[in-house]
Formats: sequence, structure tokens, C-alpha cells
Amino acid sequence: MNTKDMMIQEKVKPFLLQARYGIEKESQRVTLEGHLVRTDHPTSVGSRSFHPYIQTDFSEYQIELITPVTESVDEVLASLEAIHDVAQRSMPEDEMLWPFSMPPALPEKEEDIQIAKLENHADVLYRRYLAREYGKRKQMVSGIHFNFEYGLDLVEQLFLAQTEEVLMENFKTRLYMKIARNFLRYRWLITYLFGASPLSEARYFDGADRPKEPVRSIRTSRYGYVNKPDVKVSYETLARYSEELAENVAQGRLSEEKEFYAPIRMRGGKKVADLFHTGIRYVELRNIDLNPFERVGISSDEIEFLHLFMLYLLWTDEKLPADEWVAEGNRISDAVSLEHPAKTTAYVAEGHAIFAEMLQMIDELSLEGGDLLQKYQSWLDHPAETFAARILALDETKGQAAVATELGLQFYNQAWAHPYQLAGFQEMELSTQSLLFDAIQKGIETEVLDRQDQFVKLQHKNHQELVKNGNMTSKDTYIAPLLMENKTVTKIVLERAGFHVPHGETFASIAEAKKAYPRFAQKAFVIKPKSTNYGLGITIFKNEPAINDFNAGLALAFAEDDEVIIEEFLEGTEYRFFVIDHQVKAVLLRTPANVIGDGKQTIKELVSAKNADPLRGTNHRAPLEKIQLGDLEQLMLKEQGFRIDSIPDKDQQVFLRENSNVSTGGDSIDVTDEMDESYKQIAVDAVEVLGARISGIDLIIPDKEKPYETAKDYGIIEANFNPMMHMHIYPYIGQSRRLTIDVLRFLYPEMAI
Repeated sequence: MNTKDMMIQEKVKPFLLQARYGIEKESQRVTLEGHLVRTDHPTSVGSRSFHPYIQTDFSEYQIELITPVTESVDEVLASLEAIHDVAQRSMPEDEMLWPFSMPPALPEKEEDIQIAKLENHADVLYRRYLAREYGKRKQMVSGIHFNFEYGLDLVEQLFLAQTEEVLMENFKTRLYMKIARNFLRYRWLITYLFGASPLSEARYFDGADRPKEPVRSIRTSRYGYVNKPDVKVSYETLARYSEELAENVAQGRLSEEKEFYAPIRMRGGKKVADLFHTGIRYVELRNIDLNPFERVGISSDEIEFLHLFMLYLLWTDEKLPADEWVAEGNRISDAVSLEHPAKTTAYVAEGHAIFAEMLQMIDELSLEGGDLLQKYQSWLDHPAETFAARILALDETKGQAAVATELGLQFYNQAWAHPYQLAGFQEMELSTQSLLFDAIQKGIETEVLDRQDQFVKLQHKNHQELVKNGNMTSKDTYIAPLLMENKTVTKIVLERAGFHVPHGETFASIAEAKKAYPRFAQKAFVIKPKSTNYGLGITIFKNEPAINDFNAGLALAFAEDDEVIIEEFLEGTEYRFFVIDHQVKAVLLRTPANVIGDGKQTIKELVSAKNADPLRGTNHRAPLEKIQLGDLEQLMLKEQGFRIDSIPDKDQQVFLRENSNVSTGGDSIDVTDEMDESYKQIAVDAVEVLGARISGIDLIIPDKEKPYETAKDYGIIEANFNPMMHMHIYPYIGQSRRLTIDVLRFLYPEMAI
């Protein structure tokens, strides 16, 4: 089967880089000092019986992270980054992930290595069997399993470009069997470049049979976790592969198929026999060491190289009969694994020949990647660039355990530096990041359908939910958010239901609004857009404003909407009540944007200093928003007799906004437990009248500790259909309220979240 002739056809070329990826990453949990932990798998990540992303491998201390299947390098890395963040921040704060494939120093007694405490008894029995056959110590090695599938369109076009096979499934089987043979023959190059297990720590080897360290990769050598020498399987055809694998099981050399620890596995069903019905869907590459210089154990460059390498395996022809070809590859792979990391490989000439052929391939196929290939080709002549050699160079000055601990702490600090962010999805709105974090942690499958529009899909078993902006769900009627978006209609509906709301008027033109100045100027009032969110375009006048300032406030409001509301200002303190499913889950006092004078710095300098707080950011990417110094803020300062270059007295508090929205630079203070229950009931009842299941409703309350008695005790000024949650999760002061968990409980009542 001449796949090269198929690949160069014009109808095939557009699909050559089409592929699907999945990554499984194993890591040992260790203390911050680099010692193997003795704690159980973290309970905060839910049950291992169904968790799609976070599992345990052989031991209770060995965590396994599993990405969903994706169609791009960026997507698979984003998923791995996110799952990695969730795993690290779900572990006790004094634990981190060991960045090396070889484990840290193991217990003196092998029986002290705890087998994973799985719910399925058969899985526990299987691990006990492995412990008896291979020893627990050998099981403690970790690595990357890289799942790769050629794109369906690519396979179809290759199939149409040939005439040997009539059935697609037979064609795919032959295609992937060729890949398997070529991978086994040339996998030594992966070990040379990315092998990263040159040294073992104390008690990994419990006998005299061990390599002369350092080597390129203990894990991929015959001293790693491999089958016994009498286990042999042919890769000539799928039929022979299946028959000989079954024979190994029948003769007792293997307990079952999954005990065959080949560097590559054909996937498509639960058992090899299933492949005759399903065909080979993808392959699993199992010989990749953890890259200790990357937080998640693998880089985009490695993945892109592996993709080009997988195309090369299609492109190049086999030069020996199948079993001889594979046997030669096994011999070379073991030899390269056991070479000294700093020395030129004995197979440097073949390495250059492979790269020359790969470069020719991408040239003939008009593919990108030449610079990447040339970078890695240069490593053949400069072995010091390879991972194993870099580890060894650091080891000479610090020792491997110290290097691993230092790198582990570096990655640990990265995970905890911004706990309100989710790696891989940092550009998304913060409440959505928190929802994704919690969904991943609890074992709900997640898929980001549209990053810019904050649209995600959640799935648990057969239960699917679509969520937008963190808490817009199918549980609300279509009309509810439209109602709350229109502040005029919201007030009408609430007032007719008996709730106290501020009186005011709505204006469709700035000319008409200007005429209202005499009617409102003698009392405190608010100008705000009719339909807006995040406190944009709102101006509050507590004292009679100059006509020019009144007109400026109108201009700001009309810049946000075609219609504007002018309404009475209610005296009291504003509180945000977060209501979900007929319950108040959080109450927040929001202090308007402000600075405290020190008698030395200008207001502009004080704002700059306050904005330097790492909790402050922009566009809802941090728990608190940076304070702005725009027209509205400067208007507010003018009313108080200040300019941005004024120097306030020491301890003098200067407000830059009247509205207290966190989204305009305000401070958030949790007062959930201090709020009288009567006001919580008002919030619940008001949201129910509006027909919503999730809402952020804003109440003005003069005294939150005095129970509600008359309409003067409160006023509802606004209802929000998509209330921010991160300001409750990460308040400036007070207890965190993890509202994204409440959203998941609301959506998935059948789960024990």
C-alpha cells in the first residue's frame, strides 16, 4: 500500500493536518519538600468511578489527568492546562505534582506503597496481580500517553485515492497497522529527543539488575515498566496481532489483554477483538516521558512534532518484513534509551536521514513546520539540548531530587498565583472560568462552544445543559432576561406586585430629558440607561447639580442606550442579593470606587497604587475591576471639589463613583450572614414575580439588621438577569460564596455535588 502516492494527490493535501488528539498524564503527588505523600486521592474531585478527567493510576498517590478529545493542539493543551489547575488546587495546599517520570524516593518497605483504593473490586484485584508480577516499585513510574487519530476526512480521501481495499474499515486497519510498525521501528527518535528519565531515586531498583545511570530514559528501556521477555506479539496484520495476544493470555504469560504494555496500542473497542468490527480508530503512544520543564508535562512544540512524525510514518516505506522491522526497532530503541544523555547517539546518521525525509515530505506536501523540524534535527549534533541532558546538567549542581522539587514548586506557585483563573481559558469571563473549574472538579464533562460568547456545554451521563456567561441557563424563560434588561418594565412589574421601587420617568431623546431638569434638580436623583448592565452610564446626584453637569450625565447614559431613566435616589445602603432557585445564596455590600488619602499622593497616584492589587483587572478577568479616571469619575470628583491631581488629606476617603458596581471599580464585602432574613425573603419573592430562577437583585436598605416592616425600610432599584458571581466568590472582605457550585447543583440535582 503506497501511502506516499496517496498523500501527494491534490484532493488529499487540504486534509493532511486534520487530526484529533487526547492526552493522559500521570504524576505522583508529593509534599512541597518533594517526598511521596501518604494521603488518599483528593475527595474534592468526586467519585473515581465516573470522573472523566481526574483518576488514580496504580497507587493511591499517582494521579492521572485525562483530556477530552480535541481537534487542535491549542485545544488539547488548554484542556490539559485546565485539568492540571483543577487537580493541583483540589489537592491539600501542602501537596504538589512531581514533574519527573521517575518517582521520588520510595518507601523502604514495598508494602508501604498503597495500591489505589478503587471502588471496583476487579480493578483492585488487577493491581494486586501487577504488584505480585512486576513489583510495586516498577509501577510508580509516570508518563504521557498521547492519543492520535488521523482526521476522518483525511482517511476518507486516502481511501478514495487507492484501489487495493474495497471496504473503508479494512483500509483503516491496514493504514494503522503500518503506522504501528513504523512507529515501533523509529520511536527511538522520540526517546532521543524527549526522553527525560536519566536517573532513578532511592529504592526504585530493589536489586542488582539496573542500568548504568545516567541514561536517556530508564522508563522506555528494558529496565522500565515492561512485559517479561517471553511476551511477543506480531504486528504483521491485525489478525496475527489479535491471535498472538490471545495466545499470550491463554498460556498465562499475560493475565488479560490490557497487561500488554506495548509502546503503541491500537484503539477502537474495549478489546482487540472489537477492532475487527469497529476498525482501528486511533493509536495510543505510550513511550513519552514527562517533560519536567513544562508545567503540564508536554509542550505545543512536542505535540506538533509528534503530528508531523505521525505523517512521516504514513509517508515512509518499511524496509524489512513486518516482524523483522519491529524487532530491529525494539533493539535500537532500547540501545538509545540506555545511551549517556550527553553523548551523540550511535544512530545519528539515521536520525539525520529521518529528518531529511520529513523535511522533503513537508516540502512536497506544502506543509508548515520546517523551522520546528530543523530545531529538533540540530539536537542530533547537540545532545546537550535534549531533555535528559538538560536534567543531567542541573543534577550535577543540585541533584535530581532537588531539581524536581524546585521545578515542582515553580509549577505549584503558577497554579496558585491567580486561583480565580483557570489555565487554558484565562481570556474568558471570570464567572465562566469558575463554573468550568467546578464542573471539571466534580466530574461534569465540559466543552467550550464559543470562547468569546462564553457559551459552554455541560454533560453528565445523558444529561446535557447549555450555559452562557456562567449562569444563563435553560431553566429561565426567554422573557425573564428581556424583562430584567428593561429597567422600566422591571419597575412596573415589581411596583404592581406591591414592591417598593423608586419613582421616575423614561426618556427617548436627550432633548426631552433635558427638559426634566427642573422636576428633579431639587432632590437627589439617578440618571441611568434603560437597558444596560455592569453599572455603565449611571450618574447619581445627591445635591442640586449645575445644568451642565446634569446634561453631561444624560450624555453618558445616552451613550449606552437609546432610552434613559431619571429616577429618585433612595437613601440607604445598596446590597446585591444573589437568588438561585428560590434561595438567597449570597448578599454583598458594594462600596463605590474610592481611594484613601495619605496626605502625599494625588488622587491619580492613589488610584494607580490601588489598581496594582493583583485582585484587580479589566473586563471581568479578575475579582475586582480597576478604577477608571474617565469623564464620569472626573465629574464625581468635581462635585466634591477635587481634580485628579488633588492631594486628599491623610485617611480621607474620596469616592470616584456614586454607583457601587464592582464592575466600575467598587469594593465587595460579603454580608450574607448579617442580613436580616426578611430582606432575603423580599429578594426571593421579587425574583419569583419576575419569572426568573437566577437573578442578582439590588436593594437599598437603610438598616440591614432591622427587620422589614414598611415600604420605607427598603427599595428595589434593579434586577440583573446575568449577575456576576466572581465578586461573591472572591470578595474584597468577607466569606467566599462559591455560587458556581450552586449553579451546578441547580442544573444537576441528581449529582451529589
